[in-house]
Amino acid sequence: MAFPPASQATAPAPWLKWTAFGIGVGALLTSSAATAASALAAYFARRVVTPARTREENLEILAVTGAGQSQRVILPANEDTTVEGTYSLYFNRGAGHARIGAIHSYSPGEGTVERDVEEVYAGDLRTARRGWWSGSVYPAPSGMGFADEEVQVPVDGGVAPAWLIRAESPADTWAIMIHGRGAQRTEALRAVRTARSVGLTSLVISYRNDGDAPFAPDGRYGLGATEWRDVEAAIDYAIAAGAQEVVLFGWSMGGAIALQTADLSRHRRRIGALVLDGPVVNWIEVLAYHAQLNRIPAPVGRLGQWLLANDAAKRITGLAAPLDLKSMDWISRAEQLTIPTLILHSEDDEFVPVAPSVELAERNPAFVTFERFHRARHTKEWNVDPARWEETVSRWLDRVLHQRTLPGGRHPGAEARPQSP
Repeated sequence: MAFPPASQATAPAPWLKWTAFGIGVGALLTSSAATAASALAAYFARRVVTPARTREENLEILAVTGAGQSQRVILPANEDTTVEGTYSLYFNRGAGHARIGAIHSYSPGEGTVERDVEEVYAGDLRTARRGWWSGSVYPAPSGMGFADEEVQVPVDGGVAPAWLIRAESPADTWAIMIHGRGAQRTEALRAVRTARSVGLTSLVISYRNDGDAPFAPDGRYGLGATEWRDVEAAIDYAIAAGAQEVVLFGWSMGGAIALQTADLSRHRRRIGALVLDGPVVNWIEVLAYHAQLNRIPAPVGRLGQWLLANDAAKRITGLAAPLDLKSMDWISRAEQLTIPTLILHSEDDEFVPVAPSVELAERNPAFVTFERFHRARHTKEWNVDPARWEETVSRWLDRVLHQRTLPGGRHPGAEARPQSP
């Protein structure tokens, strides 16, 4: 989830890439301030809620060397490709997919990095010329050694495909895994092994506008305000299949969706915990950050937020209904979060700043645990240090889910949440 400046050498995720537009309109401000500011604010607002239908191949593939287990790929050195860890390189418009591992050599003078190719899942990497970098490592559960069991979750407008990865033994607690904006359910597969290690069955879901699930009637993101209904449908599915309790995992905007679900779901009492990776906990701050990142004057950024939040601007944004951004500000609502929550967030997250996550944990230490990572780019904490990520999550979940302190098996705070029917 991102909209970095076009001047950055990184490979941006599929949010926005529009600095040139912002600079151009900025130049117009000197001659027609009101008109230019309104146009830029409208553009900003629309881009925030409009799903990208295609992914830009913005990373050049310079060469592929070796063969078999010794195959390597040479890429331009940038702030993504020079960070240690395990990642994916997608190519041929997404039809090709390779898992990329350790850095073999780095030549700052030449501006290149050579990395190991751990596995090619699809396509011919040797003939590829361009692609994009991703933290979504596995193409399907089978890439991790699990069965590709796909199920259909009934949602508004049809059915949403989901992967079901069963626990080793029958489980009454399920993990519902929610990917981020512009990503797909493959993003969440990184957490499946960890969930399974603590006895959870995992349901890795799709939701409206992600390319797998049905599109929303207005074809717009709700930043969590609408998507949570698809998570509610997934909880319905889990309960019908025998789940008594769920843990919501959310990445980036998926974190915002998880928080909305915890707030609004009729199954609130069944949500035992939240595990949030690089989450959006305050859209107002995130949108202000991206306005600044793209050299948009602060008043214009605030106007864009106003357009998203007001009924009179629906024709401009394309939204069926305005978005209540204040209701999704969990900094100001910190005391209302009464579900045990683990936040994993890197201080080097370039798209969703870490500060709001830190502040939420500071304001609500009774229910929010914060784990700081370093060097990891947006939602790539697992990619940089999978052992630490998995150990942190598994130990925390084991404590929260399996070492209850209140009578009746309830975790702290359960009595404060309204009961579902």
